[in-house]
Amino acid sequence: MTSRLNPYISFADTARPALEFYWEVFGGEVSLSTFGEAGGAQGPDADKIMHGQLETPAGYTLMVSDTPAGMERREGSSISISLSGDDADELRRYFAGLSEGGAVTMPLEKQVWGDEFGMCVDRFGVAWMVNIAQPAG
Repeated sequence: MTSRLNPYISFADTARPALEFYWEVFGGEVSLSTFGEAGGAQGPDADKIMHGQLETPAGYTLMVSDTPAGMERREGSSISISLSGDDADELRRYFAGLSEGGAVTMPLEKQVWGDEFGMCVDRFGVAWMVNIAQPAG
């Protein structure tokens, strides 16, 4: 078995709509389990997402969860999720989808290193970077 690095995004209480949004952008298979399904059915966190996962056709895996009451959660901007490759149409579609309802912080355009690159923050506050590699030549 090989290892994989997967982003695991923690939300206050919007993991379900965030994962649905990412499914709309990337497609794929979603799996969800709530704290209630794991034995906390009587608590205030019963409907919150304990673990959600999206496996995309492109091979990406995104994981999400809600933060249960009593657990510390810090907002931050010290990390971005980066998508890169040479399928320009697919990556442009991802960039447009991720930035819908969010904010483009750097338009997707040709950069000094020759690739197209852009940055956005999605409607859930997650920062994304997209790099479209140009054909060698």
